[in-house]
Amino acid sequence: MQKDFNPTSPRIRHRRRSNEFPVEVSKTNGSHLLINDQNKYRSMWIRTYSSLWMIGGVLLIIYLGHLYIWAMVVIIQIFMVSELFNLLRRGHEERHLPRFRLLNWHFFFTAMLFVYGKILSQQLVNMSSEKFLYRLLSNLIKYQMVICYFLYIAGFMWFILTLKKKMYKYQFGQYAWTHMILIVVFTQSAFTVANIFEGIFWFLLPAALIAMNDVAAYFFGFYFGKTPLIKLSPKKTWEGFIGASVATVISAFIFANILGRFQWLTCPRKDLSTGWLQCDPGPLFIPEHYSLPGWISQWLPWKEISVLPVQWHALCLGLFASIIAPFGGFFASGFKRAFKIKDFGDSIPGHGGFTDRMDCQMVMAVFAYIYIQSFVVPQDYTVEMMLDEILRKLSREEQQALYMKLGQTLQNRLLGLS
Repeated sequence: MQKDFNPTSPRIRHRRRSNEFPVEVSKTNGSHLLINDQNKYRSMWIRTYSSLWMIGGVLLIIYLGHLYIWAMVVIIQIFMVSELFNLLRRGHEERHLPRFRLLNWHFFFTAMLFVYGKILSQQLVNMSSEKFLYRLLSNLIKYQMVICYFLYIAGFMWFILTLKKKMYKYQFGQYAWTHMILIVVFTQSAFTVANIFEGIFWFLLPAALIAMNDVAAYFFGFYFGKTPLIKLSPKKTWEGFIGASVATVISAFIFANILGRFQWLTCPRKDLSTGWLQCDPGPLFIPEHYSLPGWISQWLPWKEISVLPVQWHALCLGLFASIIAPFGGFFASGFKRAFKIKDFGDSIPGHGGFTDRMDCQMVMAVFAYIYIQSFVVPQDYTVEMMLDEILRKLSREEQQALYMKLGQTLQNRLLGLS
């Protein structure tokens, strides 16, 4: 006898959860093939248009210079933090804690003052004392550590005073979540800003490689993708990953040659001025010429090629951007699945939120800084490095005393030699 149909039966009733992304697959001879859906091409064009707008805006900001790029990084930070703050936000608890969200932003701006105060202190020493900005910020930077500490203590006390019965778990969870967000966001952004002041080249190249890898993975996977790469990202394929890796490494070598020939991109910024920079190109940006073997040059119109030494460093950055950095995206995918969301936000059409676009950039920025400090910046002390330390850490009276002492020491040595 056939059983009556019961729509509430647990065996029959099944609804797809919001975090379960439908991915159509078919099995042919034991292999899994990703099947195109009807919205595939529409999604591609939306993503392409928004990408072009983003690239145009970023190029304009890069053209304006270091401080404008820094401002862009700060704005992106604010969007990212806002998206992450809202991730664990609960309407019921928020109604009973009307000013609790303000506390999170208090910690955010305290962290911003602490991190960027360090960078400001390094750049202000190279500005003239007659400039208004120097006079405005010098005293603030002098007592930056004390100010940040007491701002944090004020936030800590504010948190304790706002604790409410039956809401302790939610409040402490938000407190821990806020600190984790600040550590993640400000760690990568501090390294990013440090790279900017080493030269726009060291900001632009790593960011361009991540963008190149993302675009290449999308198009290689779109047209050739058949084999799923990782369960956390069902739309990622081995064909897209391998194709993007090759394209990214080749692009790294080419991009470095193009960008390295613009002086205003390679000069480090030593102060907070906004003018274009002029400097002598370092050894990494002086072309080296290599003669081509005869069996190759007979097929080409030139007999030698010009290579910048920085292009060999770019290959290392390209390898990291294509093999290691994508795991930042995989981590973000797993994170979103854990919280049952598709994107961190909807600020960028076709891309999600700013956090969705910065997942790999965060990993890349930290590696770029470590690589630059380990293999690019001279490890031995130079006159310029010692002068920067003197100007940054000694007061004017101490600098004058050092000058007099150094002059007297050198004079005594000269008299001794004579």
